Order: sequence, then structure tokens, then C-alpha cells
Amino acid sequence: MLAVLLVLAIALVLVLVLSLVVMYNRFVRQRTLVDESWGGIDVELTRRHDLIPNLVETVRGYAAHEQALLQQLVAAREAAAAHSREQPAQRQGYEDSLGGALASVLVRTEAYPDLRANQGFLQLQHELTNTEDRIAAARRFYNGNVRAYNTRVRTFPSNVVAGMFDFAARDFFELHDQAARTAPPVRPA
Repeated sequence: MLAVLLVLAIALVLVLVLSLVVMYNRFVRQRTLVDESWGGIDVELTRRHDLIPNLVETVRGYAAHEQALLQQLVAAREAAAAHSREQPAQRQGYEDSLGGALASVLVRTEAYPDLRANQGFLQLQHELTNTEDRIAAARRFYNGNVRAYNTRVRTFPSNVVAGMFDFAARDFFELHDQAARTAPPVRPA
């Protein structure tokens, strides 16, 4: 009888240890997936940052009196690029400002038919629209991974393991500026 109880106790300890290992490994995999999906957003935001100087130079030649608007876009891009290593919550406001400034420039270009007919400008506008779409898709993927990870961090019994090994909830990445939420329109000349 004592041997049976000892075997049951050892089996129970093994099951608990195995459960702990499985939960820990799931946290590691989910955290890695969240980090990887943030990398997808970062790639697209960097792409947007890289396209903006070309857009500014193209627009500058046609709309010389829109300098203040172009300077605002350049300043927003520089601020966003300077904070590119920060976490989503800290970076969010800079990306909102950049998206708003970008949308303002693209809306103002409607007043310049020659610019809208320029192939270089049309290509840049198309690239920016595609980039904004990819940012939105990457943001949805990231936020879905964060939601799954945060749910695991906050629910029992996995929250016990999360607390033991310092797995903390992650921030979502949301754009708050309505202008930044919509991709710039592509209109034929």
C-alpha cells in the first residue's frame, strides 16, 4: 500500500513538473511569435519612413508653397524614426503623427494636376498605399498574437506559471489618428 502511494505521489509530481514545462514552453513560443509579429510591423513602418523622403522631394518640385506641410511631414518622419526602437505603446503616438502628416500631404496634392500626372508621384503614392495596407495587416496579426499571449498570461493556471517566470502582458499596437487609420487614396490623373 505504501509503495502504491509512493508511486502515485511520484506520478503526481511528474505530471505537475511536465505541466509546468509544457506551460513554460508555450509561453516562450507565444512570446517569440509576438516579437516576430512586431518585427513585421517594424519592417513596414521602416518602409514607410524610407518612402517619405522621395515623396517630399517629388512634391516639393510641384508645390513649392506647401513647404510648411512638407516640413511637418519630414519632422514627423524624423521623430518616428528616432523612436523606432521603442515598444509599441511608446511608439504609437509618433506613428499616428506621421500617418496624419502623410495623409495631409497626399490630400493637398489633389490641387496639383501636373503632380498627380507625374509617374514618379503616382508610383510613390501606390507604394505608400500598399505599405499602409501591409502595416494594417501586420498590426492585425501582431494584435491577435498579443491577445492570445495576454489571455494565457492572465488566465488560471497559466497565470501562476507566468508569474513564476516573469511573463508579462504585452501592449497592443493601435493607431488613434483617424487620418492614419486610412490608407492614402490612389486616384488617376
